[in-house]
Amino acid sequence: MTAATTLMTGTHGTTTAEHELAEVQREHGRSLFALLLRLCDGDRQRAEDLVQETLVRAWQHPEALRADAFDSVRPWLLTVGRRLAIDARRARQARPPEVGDAILENARVSADHAERSAAAVDVRAAVKKLTPEHRDVLVLVYLRGASVAEAAAALGIPPGTVKSRAYYGLRALRRVLPGYATDLR
Repeated sequence: MTAATTLMTGTHGTTTAEHELAEVQREHGRSLFALLLRLCDGDRQRAEDLVQETLVRAWQHPEALRADAFDSVRPWLLTVGRRLAIDARRARQARPPEVGDAILENARVSADHAERSAAAVDVRAAVKKLTPEHRDVLVLVYLRGASVAEAAAALGIPPGTVKSRAYYGLRALRRVLPGYATDLR
């Protein structure tokens, strides 16, 4: 009997092989799942996937489903399932570990935070090197968010002087912070 004749459809459009496979799953599915769950270190999803793959292999080899060919189908199923689990484990070990999007996002945030912290330390040191006039204007305008008019009122100087000191203060910072600014004109 060939595989083609075994796959001939029954009266309701289902094949003989499908009936045999359903019977095999009912009879041996729990034992197969229990073995694969142990081999997958308790990962239910992976074990379920391997059970499905084992049953697909059984469907592809209908001769293995015949109890008359072996004493039982169970040893064949367990062997195929165990080999699939071993292959899957080897494949996972050969690849870099899987990383979730949340972990990658946290890594980016940590790197950004570290870079910002380092830059803040550098900027503080550079601001300390400025003249008090330039430092006062930059702190008010850029760190505290004051407008030019508010900074002029707070410092008791004309708005034009605030603009001038801000301009020259930023230029001085660019010279003190090489690598942070690209244009030193």
